[in-house]
Order: sequence, then C-alpha cells, then structure tokens
Amino acid sequence: MPKIKIEGIELYYETHGEGEPLLFIHGLGSSTRDWQGQVHFFAKKYQIILFDIRGHGQSDKPLGPYSIPLFAQDTARLIEHLELPALAVIGISMGGMIAFQLAVDRPDLVKQLVTVNCLPEFVAHTFKERVNIWQRFLILRLLGMRKIGKLLSKRMFPKPEQAKIRTLFVKRWTENDPRAYRDAMRAIVGWSIMDRLEEITCPTLTLASDNDYSSVAEKRAFTDKLVDGKLVVVEDARHALPVERPGEFNTALEIFLKH
Repeated sequence: MPKIKIEGIELYYETHGEGEPLLFIHGLGSSTRDWQGQVHFFAKKYQIILFDIRGHGQSDKPLGPYSIPLFAQDTARLIEHLELPALAVIGISMGGMIAFQLAVDRPDLVKQLVTVNCLPEFVAHTFKERVNIWQRFLILRLLGMRKIGKLLSKRMFPKPEQAKIRTLFVKRWTENDPRAYRDAMRAIVGWSIMDRLEEITCPTLTLASDNDYSSVAEKRAFTDKLVDGKLVVVEDARHALPVERPGEFNTALEIFLKH
C-alpha cells in the first residue's frame, strides 16, 4: 500500500472500495488494522481511507514533540494529496481528538464528523486528574508496552468469549515503539477545543459506550453544545467499540451517514 511524504516523513495509508469517501482515524497505540470490521462493511458502498498516524503502525516515527494540531495537519495533507472532496471523518479516542481538531482548523474538509468514545479535551482540572496522568507515564516506563497491553486488554475485552481479541490486542500493542507512544501521549495532555465547539457546524455524531473511561453524561454535555450534534449510546460496551461491537457500531454509523 502507498505512502505520502509530509514535512519530511512518510505516512502509510490505504484506500478500499469506491463511492463517497469516508476517512477513519485510529486511536493511541493503534493502527489501520483495527478498522477491518468497518472496511468489510462499508467498502461495498463507500471509498474507505485509512492511515497510520505519525508515530504509529507503518508510518514514520520521528522524534517529537507531537501535537493534536500536528496530527490534524497531517490528516489535512493526506486528504488534499488524494484530491478528496469534503468528507465524513470518523475518529476513535485520540483519533476523535484529531477529527475534532480537523473540524475546527479545516472545516472545508469535513462534511460530517463522528467521534467515538472521545471528549473534546484532555485537561487535568483537579489534583487527582493530574496524578492519574502522571501515573500513566510512570506505568509505561516501569512496565513496558507488553505489560500495559495485557492490562488494557483485560479492561477493554473482559469477557471469556473475547479471549482471541485480547490475545490479538496484546500482540499488536507490543509492536508499538515506546518512545513514539510516549510522544503521542504527551500530545494529548492539555489539549482542548472545548471553547471552539460552536465552530463545528457540520452534522456530528457522538458514539459512546456505556462502560467507557469517560461517562455518557460528559459526552452528552458537550454534544448538547454542538450546532448539529447527536448522541448514540451502545450498552454493555467499552472503549474499543468498533472492535468489540462492530455490528452495532456499523449500524449506528450507517444510519447517521444516510441522513
């Protein structure tokens, strides 16, 4: 699959199918591979564009600092390179942050916006929240990628029947470059577009799992501030919604795209 050269680095991307374009943006520590359940479903009617964020997957992993605006700029360059019209942008977790940033920085490129288990900021407002962020970096340094992958897999896929997903998750997570992963984590901390939500005027879908790290109430609160926002909640689901519950995810997304 091809790569595009941006600001001296190469970004890996894939395209699948034909039709109206849909751009999917993965989360922290992930890659294009985690969208396979969506590729198989949507490529029958749409052109699917996937890419590995810098520091991830098959894209280059230059030294930081990274930032969400930088990731959004990379995304805009990819869209322009492919000569795509304004399109639907779907992002999960950190990918949702990038989608948010793209929507406020380059509204001309975003026809519809979908964020999955994501808030429009990652800001520590209390001492406890600051400690939690600090602990994330400490755990990464002390335990390493494989151990963190095992811990996360049990949180995101806790059911006995999800054993195969857990195993695959750990394998892929271990492939992350630790330094690039830390740089990407630093890009998230302190990021916010909360005060720019009113600038997002395109139809926007907030997809939320009821057992996600952030609450449904938090997602409802920011969705209510959007000009044209809609919230859909998937019950008995956790953070990695497109992988854990691809059927419900794909159905909710398809309904939104058709309206």
